[in-house]
Amino acid sequence: MSGRSFWRTAICFSILTSLFTCQASAVSTSAASAVLIEQRSGRVLYEQNGDEERLIASITKIMTAVVALEHGQLQQEYTVTAQDMAEGSSMYLKPGDVLCLEELLYGLMLVSGNDAALAVAHCVSGETEDFVALMNETAEALGMTHSHFANPNGLDAEGHYASARDMAVLAAHALKDQNFRRIVSTASITIGDRYLANHNKLLRLCEGCIGVKTGFTKAAGRTLVSAAQREGMTLVCVTLRDGDDWNDHMALLDYGFAGYRMETAAAGGQVLSSTLVRGGTAASVPLMAAEDLCYPLAPGERLTVVARCPVSVPAPVVPGQVIGQVCAYLDGELVASVDMAAAAPSARREVEESGGSRWWERLFSPSSAADQRTY
Repeated sequence: MSGRSFWRTAICFSILTSLFTCQASAVSTSAASAVLIEQRSGRVLYEQNGDEERLIASITKIMTAVVALEHGQLQQEYTVTAQDMAEGSSMYLKPGDVLCLEELLYGLMLVSGNDAALAVAHCVSGETEDFVALMNETAEALGMTHSHFANPNGLDAEGHYASARDMAVLAAHALKDQNFRRIVSTASITIGDRYLANHNKLLRLCEGCIGVKTGFTKAAGRTLVSAAQREGMTLVCVTLRDGDDWNDHMALLDYGFAGYRMETAAAGGQVLSSTLVRGGTAASVPLMAAEDLCYPLAPGERLTVVARCPVSVPAPVVPGQVIGQVCAYLDGELVASVDMAAAAPSARREVEESGGSRWWERLFSPSSAADQRTY
């Protein structure tokens, strides 16, 4: 074999090897739409028709639970009426039953009770229409631009739809609420004489699974939102119209955890900068990250961290007072930020020193000037 032929063969082999490696590490689904995100940052790790608007069936109930937790009281009692009866999946409520909102939420999220959804709506808002209005207000506030809700239970209806990306955003928001996390991660519970077993098989099939919600109607097909937590990172997965959703979610979650790690760019409490204090008992105060600044990274990616703060601030300054921001950049794009706060106090000086302000106060008096430091 000539030298030229050898190198041509070697190059072709290298290209084929790369292609096979990419295909082996790639992931695909049976879903019409799918999205995988990291919960805290919202970074999209996988997407397939993420913004397509589709019927979503009972994963609607994630929004129902969010609105109930934000506008209702968990121990508020409610007496079931005939208006709460509904077709489809059920908690088997009967008119005259008395339950608190928390118990209704278990029936909503574990066994997907359509009757529980109506009871939740009536318990929180009195009228279903008023509750649905809150659902849409919440969707707008979260930036769910490809979603609209017509009922609290997810039964097929005109004007009731969402995208996979929007549902991932909603689930990521919902998981910030510890009551929501506790309810959706419950495998089973007994309420009165009712035994409720969670329909979400991933709680026992998928490592680290903490919820979230299943759904199905003939028109919508199988819909599923899941979340799992491993090594300090929480991923949220959404599939719409997916006949193999259990396996697809496990594959997508494994893909995300294998391909990304959570990077702490700045730890909460870490001093990153300082600022001068005009008229203060301390000439300057140190500034710290108010909380962990984290972002998921793939191998080879690196964050640039910039601390932004004014050159000086007026006294008094109290510990915890927000003074600047810590920003993380990936490839020049801002991807995450947290507040930067004072780590020490500086009280206001009661008596001015002779000769007026200190020289550094006169030099740095414009508080709008900013100090940027890169780490």
